[in-house]
Amino acid sequence: MPNALFGPEVRIMLEEENTKGLKAFCESLHPSTVAETLTEDFSIEDCWKVLSLSGIREQAAVFEYFPMSWQVQLVGGTGRENMARLIEQMSHDDRVDLLRRLEPRMAENLIRLVDEADRRDIASLFRYDEDRVGAMMTTEYAWLPDNYTAAQAIDRLRTQAPDRETIYYIYVLDETTRRLMGIVSLKTLILADRMALIRQLMSTDLETLRGEDYREKAVEAFSRLDYLAMPVVDSEYRLIGIVTHDDALDAVQQAATEDLQKQGAVGPFTGSYLEAPFLKLWWNRTFWLSCLFIAEMLTFNAMAAFDDEIKRISILAFFVPLCIATGGNSGTQAASLITRAMALGQVTVSDWWRVLRRELLLGGMMGLALGTIAFGRVWLVPDKMLENGEGQPSSEKIAVMFTVALAVGMICLAGTIIGSLLPLVFRKLRIDPALASSPFVATFVDVTGIVIYFKIAQLYLI
Repeated sequence: MPNALFGPEVRIMLEEENTKGLKAFCESLHPSTVAETLTEDFSIEDCWKVLSLSGIREQAAVFEYFPMSWQVQLVGGTGRENMARLIEQMSHDDRVDLLRRLEPRMAENLIRLVDEADRRDIASLFRYDEDRVGAMMTTEYAWLPDNYTAAQAIDRLRTQAPDRETIYYIYVLDETTRRLMGIVSLKTLILADRMALIRQLMSTDLETLRGEDYREKAVEAFSRLDYLAMPVVDSEYRLIGIVTHDDALDAVQQAATEDLQKQGAVGPFTGSYLEAPFLKLWWNRTFWLSCLFIAEMLTFNAMAAFDDEIKRISILAFFVPLCIATGGNSGTQAASLITRAMALGQVTVSDWWRVLRRELLLGGMMGLALGTIAFGRVWLVPDKMLENGEGQPSSEKIAVMFTVALAVGMICLAGTIIGSLLPLVFRKLRIDPALASSPFVATFVDVTGIVIYFKIAQLYLI
């Protein structure tokens, strides 16, 4: 680990005030290595002692690799003037993410100190919600007019490159309206004839995003097209920014984390597990557990409604956990598959009938397999366990076998259908489908399973 390799050395250099060595540490290693080393074993004050020995660009590069919780703490560990200069050097989307996490008054004070161009840029990105493409994009893109030659374009790119996040794609804009006309790659420019015009080299077959689009659309576009960056345009097709592949990867990780938290009935929270506020984590988990606990109380009501049947045939109670587990597992399976397929754009609400037909067949065949296993398990039950206070004869064992087998098969089918359709219903109601997975499906199917089980028992045994 970086800390194991460099941490002790950095500590020694700090104690010896070896400014030359600390400066080399900051500027010669990858920013992520520097950030990880400082995060592991150093205080906020020590971090700034080390960072302050490098240039402002190097400071910004390292700063962006700190966890967000550390970034927030680091803001308060240096002067506002220095922090404002650092913010000016940060990636446009990263600095907006930071400012969103700060206390409003602190963020406002810092924004006042940055130059006017950066203030305008921050304001333009701040108007988008965090789940939109506009919040992911950066305005650090390279552009050219269409009347430049390849030689002129390369000369101009030399001046733009230091301040741009990427120059592998260069966007061709109308100089007056800033409408997006086309795109040309750096490779095309280098290989082209020096006097070839940009309008002859550019491609007009463009895939674009809108600032109001959800970030999932950008993720889907990157996974489908394998681009390094994609342009973001407004309603008049003017270029307002770009989304790079690394921002898309960050969005994938964040979205996957949020979905897993929702599927685990925790509720999404920002930051890492160990850095999350204890009370917030307690509240998120307790709230959802309480909701599920109250919902699970319906299983008590369902079983209470069949109290007479349980008393008459006590063996039925032994197979309740088996039936509940079958429904919960089959429902969770289906919900997980459909939720993921929806996230990847493979399934939409309009596909509900195709999903239902497919899951009916799958659920029926899985139910047949599990029902057969259940039939064999009841057959292994000793005959004496079928006897109760009323002296039920063991000759009815075959009826119990068919009852449990049929119930398991029907519960598996019901769980599959519920698990597959619930995410689609949630999406239709504009609720995150991830909430429909594991805990909610299992809870819903538990109650349904008990009703199915005892209704079948009433028909076959009572």
